[in-house]
Amino acid sequence: MPHSSGIREVPMNPHSVTAAEVVPGDLVALSGGDVAADRWYVVTHTLPEGPEVIRVTLRPPLGGPEREELLRREQQVSVAGRRVDPSAVPEVTSPTLDDVEFRDGDRVTSLRAVDPSAREVTYVRRWGTWLREDEKAGDGESSGFSDAEVRRWAAEADEAGLVVRHEPRPLSEARAAGARRVVVTGLGAMTPLGAGTSELWQGLLEGRHGIRELEDEEFEGLPVRVAGTVPVDPARLLPRAVARRMNRAAQFAVLAAREAWADAGFAEGGTRESGLDPERVGVSLGAILGDASVLVGGDRKLRDKGPRSVSPLTTPMTVPSQAASQVSLDLHITGEARTVTSACASGTEAIGQAVDRIRFGRVDVVLAGGAEAVVTPAIMASFAAMRALAGGDPAEGSPSRPFDRDRNGFVNGEGAGVLVLESEEHARARGARIYCEAAGWGLSADAHHVAAPDPSGEGIALALRRAVRDAGGHLGDVVHVNAHATATVDGDLAEARALRNVLGARNVPVSALKGHLGHLQGAAGGVEAVAAALTLHHGVMPPTVGCAELDEEIELDVVRGAPRVLPAEGDLVLSNSFGFGGHNAVLALRRAA
Repeated sequence: MPHSSGIREVPMNPHSVTAAEVVPGDLVALSGGDVAADRWYVVTHTLPEGPEVIRVTLRPPLGGPEREELLRREQQVSVAGRRVDPSAVPEVTSPTLDDVEFRDGDRVTSLRAVDPSAREVTYVRRWGTWLREDEKAGDGESSGFSDAEVRRWAAEADEAGLVVRHEPRPLSEARAAGARRVVVTGLGAMTPLGAGTSELWQGLLEGRHGIRELEDEEFEGLPVRVAGTVPVDPARLLPRAVARRMNRAAQFAVLAAREAWADAGFAEGGTRESGLDPERVGVSLGAILGDASVLVGGDRKLRDKGPRSVSPLTTPMTVPSQAASQVSLDLHITGEARTVTSACASGTEAIGQAVDRIRFGRVDVVLAGGAEAVVTPAIMASFAAMRALAGGDPAEGSPSRPFDRDRNGFVNGEGAGVLVLESEEHARARGARIYCEAAGWGLSADAHHVAAPDPSGEGIALALRRAVRDAGGHLGDVVHVNAHATATVDGDLAEARALRNVLGARNVPVSALKGHLGHLQGAAGGVEAVAAALTLHHGVMPPTVGCAELDEEIELDVVRGAPRVLPAEGDLVLSNSFGFGGHNAVLALRRAA
């Protein structure tokens, strides 16, 4: 049987003695051929058999069956330059495998026990052929071994000085149904209201908005020049060498992730500094485009100055997945780094997917949310051409007016919102502060139009019901809704119709945040989930900015004017996100027990 021998750590230094000089504990080779073949035995017992003969009991030095030899006293044998404790050498025999039914995934180990420096070799059965564990079919000189050959190895093992073991592939065991609870332990945000969750929350409660005039020269001539922009340059909050390799959306994501990480009680630097297994931590972020300006800028340089002017970083900084990968790099997270792209539902869906990854044991901790930076001339011009953008003077109030009678479109925005999601047992074991439970989520698709929502609201209603059901709750448990409400005429009506159909005549209070922030696109779900978690944690619902006069067709209890205390009865808050093409995602959060 093939075997492998390692390099001796202690020289053998064999020398000849007579059999009469051998004592228990000696390593002996019975002939010169045995020395050359590294065939040694431990003497476990000696007994005079007569005046000229000694009975010597031998055992392979790495374990195996004992054998006896009758040696003449003057017979020359070789002993090694080291001794072995006989009691430490196991007496084992190799089992017969004649009646064993092999399966792919079975393992057979072989050890040449007569060689003191041998190393165990493992063979795995793959597609009916036995291959070395580190060997693939077709590699090297071996083409694998058959079942018959493996059975022969076992049958001849004791005589050949081998120890062979068969390890059947473990059978899958039925496991009880059930999933782990997921909780929110950290929050981070970069929004038009400022850097950090404290700026976000205070701005929401105070009814401020972060929508601004776009004054850069590149926006001149556009029909709409207002947007929800982050008021600080994220590149200035990061080391220059790090920031220059990230697009703007990734910079937002890393800053929000760092805040959420610290807020969850983990150490600055990442998984290693926090004593976490990086393979048990993940990232899940939503993005539509990430940062469209990088590709546009690269194309402009190509046209103006030729191909040599285009940066080699253009491609890696263009992909929507850059935010997730940069968070993974920054905090040394190796479990997974996923990106979800489902239009304006991306951030919420990314959180939902993270919930499932933790629920079913794939990872223990996930940084989840969304990041986007698409306030660029081309994107603004495109939205304006669709007649989807709202204009107006931000100094006179928010141009974004969700649920308002005179609403006329959304305001494009940017930013990032990140939550630390964690299995409840993991969080409680380390004494973490828990904001709320990430209890469930729901998805659906309208299958109605490339951009317009289904006016019936049926797709939205399906996602709402699925989220409540996934949370193990009832519709009567819903205490508050953080609405998607982009301030488009048709979109707000479809959402309101769905909420009425699902929640019935109950006046569940509803807040809409896009009057404060604008529409943060793929980041909207992440930022609004941060706000929903804070709503549950503080027991206060933010007012809806921009809704001066509620549209009579909305027929919802919209929180307006000032914050309102969260109702005491009920424990679920829903956070809604809906996107172009009919993507519907709803997150259900529950009060912390």
